[in-house]
Amino acid sequence: MTKIAHPRIARFSTADADFDARLDALLAWESVSDAGVKQTVETIIADIRQRGDAALIDYTARFDHWQPENAAALELDSSRLQEALEHIPSAQRQALETAAERIRTYAKHQRLQSWEITDAEGNLLGQKVTPLDRVGLYVPGGKAAYPSSVLMNALPAKVAGVPELMMVVPTPGGELNELVLAAAAIAGVDRAFAVGGAQAVAALAYGTETVPGCDKIVGPGNIYVATAKRAVFGQVGIDMVAGPSEILILCDGETDPDWIAMDLFSQAEHDEDAQSMLVAWDAEYLDRVEASIERLLPQMERSEIIAQALSARGALILARDQDQAAEVANRIAPEHLELSVAEPQALAEKIRHAGAIFMGRYTAEALGDYCAGPNHVLPTSRTARFSSPLGVYDFQKRSSLIMASAAGAAALADTASALARGEGLTAHARSAEYRGAGQA
Repeated sequence: MTKIAHPRIARFSTADADFDARLDALLAWESVSDAGVKQTVETIIADIRQRGDAALIDYTARFDHWQPENAAALELDSSRLQEALEHIPSAQRQALETAAERIRTYAKHQRLQSWEITDAEGNLLGQKVTPLDRVGLYVPGGKAAYPSSVLMNALPAKVAGVPELMMVVPTPGGELNELVLAAAAIAGVDRAFAVGGAQAVAALAYGTETVPGCDKIVGPGNIYVATAKRAVFGQVGIDMVAGPSEILILCDGETDPDWIAMDLFSQAEHDEDAQSMLVAWDAEYLDRVEASIERLLPQMERSEIIAQALSARGALILARDQDQAAEVANRIAPEHLELSVAEPQALAEKIRHAGAIFMGRYTAEALGDYCAGPNHVLPTSRTARFSSPLGVYDFQKRSSLIMASAAGAAALADTASALARGEGLTAHARSAEYRGAGQA
């Protein structure tokens, strides 16, 4: 086995004079795209809007290297999804179905409910919750295919009651990923199209003759997909523009260091920009984890990627104590936060900012990626300060309900009139005053 160089993982302490500056530099992550990528995406979007299916066919031939006979050839029949489900190995089918059931069960607890109240004047006030009409799901295709992402994005939409869920998936060289198609069948995807890239996002946003326009687009993709999602936001909703994967572990020094090293690897293996960090309050334990990293790294299939990620954006940080470690975690606001300590629920009470919190020594972040139940689509790049995991609520919208009684209109008229006239909006005032006076 080829020896992999020990990654130059950063190691520093909260007591260091330059701690703040070093942490800020480590966390820094800029835009997902440069000017060249943005220009390419804008050109593709404009072309899809102008030429529709014809442009989709051209881009599929250009980027995926196969030539659809016509636009109809871009759509995958539902029987093709079911065929994939029936022919994958039984162990894989069982794993997909088990994960799907856990994700679905968890999602059912997230559904928002409509409600109504009646105030003292007899006015009805409330909230009406309805699902989005149509949602588009982008799924990476070819070798970089993630059936778990299909489940995580599709199942909350179906639990929310979305009547039409459409999946787009690139097919390099015409290659279909059977696990992705099987996952789509299990999750209840209604229509699927063999298109990808910025052109697929544009088709979902604006519609073509074959691909209907959607209300929201969700799902991960490459830099062109992420840039396209940002560009069409406003025309449609999007889930988020995600940055590289992240994990932060807080450990009291009592967990097997090999476990922690592997947890750090689990995110670093995504790509060279992924971020894996450990905060402990025991310097000797950091030594042990560092030794585990050096010993275990050569055994990993993606060792070169892991080594680059750990060298570029990884860190082993020494904190004063558990409380200070929690402060550091809140400052980082990580996508994934593992609390590998004796009393994780107590420590979780001190955490304000994290996408998902994995509590206890036995809770590997990887469980959340696949089958624990909560969604693995999480805010990255410190956006957990103001964002939440993808959930059923992202596929529902709320309408306010107001129905004034005659007495209620009279009771509220003076207040509305005074505020409206204070803003110089006389028609607003008189509209309220008419009802208050009982006039038609």
